[in-house]
Amino acid sequence: MILAVIGVALAGYNSIKEERISMPKGIIIPACIAVIFSIICLISIDINHSDDYSYASYIVSFFVWLGGAYAVCMTIKRVHGVVDFKLLTYYLAGVCLSQCILALMIDNIPVLQRLVDSVVRQGQEFLQEVDRLYGIGASLDPAGVRFSLVLIMIAGLLGNDEETRRNNLAITLLLIAFFTIAVVGNMISRTTIIGLGCAVVYFVISSGLFKVLIKYDAIKLGVLFAILLLSAIVISVYLYNSSDAFYNYSRFAFEGFFNWAEKGEWRTSSTDKLNREMWIWPQDQRTWIIGSGLFDDFIYSTDVGYCRFILYCGLVGFSVFAFLFVYLGAFFAAKIPKYRIMFLIFIGLTFVVWLKVATDIFFIYALFFCLDQFITPTKEEISYEDSI
Repeated sequence: MILAVIGVALAGYNSIKEERISMPKGIIIPACIAVIFSIICLISIDINHSDDYSYASYIVSFFVWLGGAYAVCMTIKRVHGVVDFKLLTYYLAGVCLSQCILALMIDNIPVLQRLVDSVVRQGQEFLQEVDRLYGIGASLDPAGVRFSLVLIMIAGLLGNDEETRRNNLAITLLLIAFFTIAVVGNMISRTTIIGLGCAVVYFVISSGLFKVLIKYDAIKLGVLFAILLLSAIVISVYLYNSSDAFYNYSRFAFEGFFNWAEKGEWRTSSTDKLNREMWIWPQDQRTWIIGSGLFDDFIYSTDVGYCRFILYCGLVGFSVFAFLFVYLGAFFAAKIPKYRIMFLIFIGLTFVVWLKVATDIFFIYALFFCLDQFITPTKEEISYEDSI
């Protein structure tokens, strides 16, 4: 919220300075869709005499995310003179890597854990009760969704940005972040595995390693990837056999793999519980259409995004909400052709994540809206064909 306030202040200042309204290009239609969704949720609340405004205020959350994203991107631009996809990916990879390292430190250094717990209230009592890793504001499925997005962005940058592919240091640092997030991120939230799978497939498609004519930079990328993958495996195996904590977290993070290797069946306890207990649907026609207006406090005892959204605002509201993210992915896929596959993956990721949790990924689109390509006035625009 503080970042959003700063972002609004910066937008106002820039608007006065440039004598024009500083508004991201293409934001009007998504904002209108968000307004329609909020109105539908308000209608559901009114019809059902509810006071649960969880998503009825979504348009407020929409602009809070946008304001915060504007503050972040303008800060990056202040430092570097430009803000593009490459720089944004570097920063997000660094943040996620830091959260993974911090989560391990919090778990292994009691003094640090007490310090963090005394300053940040993030439901850590529950996290400690179920023995889960957490960073600062990074835990459970929301963290897994963020890790997933960043893994996909790293794969996209390595596969498509020529400047990055020529920079050995950048490749090495990005791959270190990638493998750390892949392992520790899964220990924090197994939702990360979704993004890891998508990122690996995307990397294979875009790396250039499987073309008829393989370029030198593709070979170099493949060699560095193989070396760091092998290093990650060796380090993980060593820690798995020497650290009880790492052993337990690894068993949790990759439970499906271990069950498949040891029992011949890919399954996890959370997936079993989800399939057994959490597919809860409306019991009457009105709830199917417009919902019950109830969402908070785990009222229906389900985490499944599809169930929670439909139970809250019905198929009418859910359809509008889903269309928002289809539109956003399609919009950026059209505007930034180099990363078309990435944005199509984002669309698919949204619908896969809703099988597990009720959340959304607008925060990442908010950051994209604040890149130079969508903020810079037409007369000052530069080409991002090579840099974005």
